[in-house]
Amino acid sequence: MHAGTPRRGLLAAGAATLAAPGVARAQQAQQMAIATGTTGGVYYPLGGGLANILSRRIPGMSATVEVTGGSVANLQLLGANRVGLVFTQVDAAVDAERGNERFRGRPVPVRAIAVIYTNRMQAVTVSSTGITKITDLRGKRVSTGAPGSATEVMAFRLIEAAGLDPQRDFRARERLSPAESTNAIKDGKIDAYFFVSGVPTSAITDLGATPGTQLVLIDHDEYTPKIVEKYGPVYFNEVIPAGTYPGQRTDNKQMSVANILAVRSDMPNDMVTSLLRVTWEAREDLVRTHSEARSFTLDVQKTAAAGVPWHPAAEAFWKGLGATLA
Repeated sequence: MHAGTPRRGLLAAGAATLAAPGVARAQQAQQMAIATGTTGGVYYPLGGGLANILSRRIPGMSATVEVTGGSVANLQLLGANRVGLVFTQVDAAVDAERGNERFRGRPVPVRAIAVIYTNRMQAVTVSSTGITKITDLRGKRVSTGAPGSATEVMAFRLIEAAGLDPQRDFRARERLSPAESTNAIKDGKIDAYFFVSGVPTSAITDLGATPGTQLVLIDHDEYTPKIVEKYGPVYFNEVIPAGTYPGQRTDNKQMSVANILAVRSDMPNDMVTSLLRVTWEAREDLVRTHSEARSFTLDVQKTAAAGVPWHPAAEAFWKGLGATLA
C-alpha cells in the first residue's frame, strides 16, 4: 500500500463517491477500490478477477485492486472510507463491527454482501525441522503472518489455545507474508509459519515443490473447541486432503473460517445490487481465476456464516434467488 500517493488519493475519492446517494444511477466514471491481501494468497488473484469483471460489465466502472496485509488492514481501510469493497475473514469482520481487538474504540460499519469460500488455517513446516504438532513450536523461529492480516489474529488464538505465548515461547517471531515465509524456510531462517487462506495457495505450493524439501502441514483441529468457547462460533474443523500440495502425504486436520465480500453500511442499495448481480452472473469467470470460487454458491449464503449483518440490498438479492439465509 502506498498511502498518500496520487493513486491512493484517486481511489479514496472513488470510494467516497460510492457512498454518495444516487451515484449508481449516475452515468459518470466510478472508481472502485477492492482491498484484497498479499500476492501469495487467494484474495489477491480473486480480487483481480473480480475487478476485471466489474470494470467490463458495469457501465462507467473502473475497479482496481489493492495489495494489503489482509483482513484487518482491509477493514481499517473500509472504516476510513478509503476502499469500497473488501475481502475479509468473518472473525476479523465480527471484531470490526463490534469494535473489539484491533478495532477497539473504532468500530467499522461493515456489512456482508456475499459468503464466498472457506479459509483454512495452515500451520506450515518441513520435515527437517522435526515439528509435528503445535506444541513443538516452543523454542522455534516462527512467522505468525503479515501485519494487518487475519492470519495473525487466528494464529495468536491457536497458539494461545495450545498453551504457548508467542511473545515468550518462540526463539524468534517474524511477521512475514506467505511468500516471504516460504523463502525464509527455504533459506533456513525460520522453522514454521502460519497462513490462513483458500487452498491451494501459491506460496505453500511453491514450498512443497521445492527440490529436497518435504512439506508438513501441522494438525491442530483439537484446539478448535477451546477457541470457539472463547471467541464464538466463527471457526469450524475441516480437512485439507492429502495431495492438495506437492509432497503433502497425509490429510491435514485443521481449523477453518468463512470469507465474505463486504462493504460499508452506507453503500447505496442499487450499487450493492449491481455488484452482486454482475459477480453472480460471472462466477464461472472467477472459477477460472482460482478454483476456490467454486465454493461461491447459493447454499452457502447463510446469516450464521456471514457473521456480521447483511447489507439490506444483499439480503434482498439472495432471498430473490431463493436463499433462505437461515
